[in-house]
Amino acid sequence: MDHSHLPAHGHTAEHGLAGWLLPALVLAAAACAYLLLTRRARRRNPALGQNRWRTAGFLTGTVLLAVALLPPVGPFAHEDFRGHMAQHMLIGMYAPLAFVLSAPVTLLLRTLPAARARQLTAVLHSPPARVVTHPAVALALSTGSLAVLYFTPLYNATMADPTAHRLLHTHFLLSGCLFAHAIAGPDPAPSRPGVPARLVCLGVAIAAHAVIAQLMYGGFWVDIHAPVDQVRAGAEIMYYGGDIAELLLAAALVATWRPAPRRTARRAAAAPRRASSAV
Repeated sequence: MDHSHLPAHGHTAEHGLAGWLLPALVLAAAACAYLLLTRRARRRNPALGQNRWRTAGFLTGTVLLAVALLPPVGPFAHEDFRGHMAQHMLIGMYAPLAFVLSAPVTLLLRTLPAARARQLTAVLHSPPARVVTHPAVALALSTGSLAVLYFTPLYNATMADPTAHRLLHTHFLLSGCLFAHAIAGPDPAPSRPGVPARLVCLGVAIAAHAVIAQLMYGGFWVDIHAPVDQVRAGAEIMYYGGDIAELLLAAALVATWRPAPRRTARRAAAAPRRASSAV
């Protein structure tokens, strides 16, 4: 359906200092909190401390969110579908990967009092947490929700309601963090399957992003009230931007993967037995 005669969005963005002050303050507070926790971790255990690359990851995620939410990208996303898609890439794919690689749960476990750390560990091992953090579930919540957003009236409804639009941003961020954590997060994940299963989920995500972007570019089944040229450009941003983000996630999976220690131990124990039997 041709929507070139329709306005890009149904509501006007909140401009001026007041409209962008709250997200800026929240992001600054989050960065300060992480830095304070890293300082506490170094004081408690100087031998472990906190990896500088992880700190850089969290700060990078904060900067990416700031770019997505603050001017000039923030206002542009309210007025143009291309801006919306660029914002979606930053909030839902790039910033989550940076946040996940900063290992915030590990940092919390190192800095919380022992009783609180045990409570957090119990939550992480609970059945609901195991279900939500499984790669297949995280895939459905992140990539699967895109089909619901763009092939139903949901996108237009969220753009017409500022509160719904903020909830959409929250969903992008949380579901993106869940998927990045399930695939390649350095934080503990009791229900995380092996590397082959995670690679399959990542491959499905890559294929799904490509199919959704191609359908969007061709105008098949999409329900987006924006000019056709904006929709097609947004589809290209989704196609190529999604590929780059998923390649980075694959690289993170390779970088964070470690061989299972049990297999190494079993091989080491079996070696003397084989040697004795050969004699």
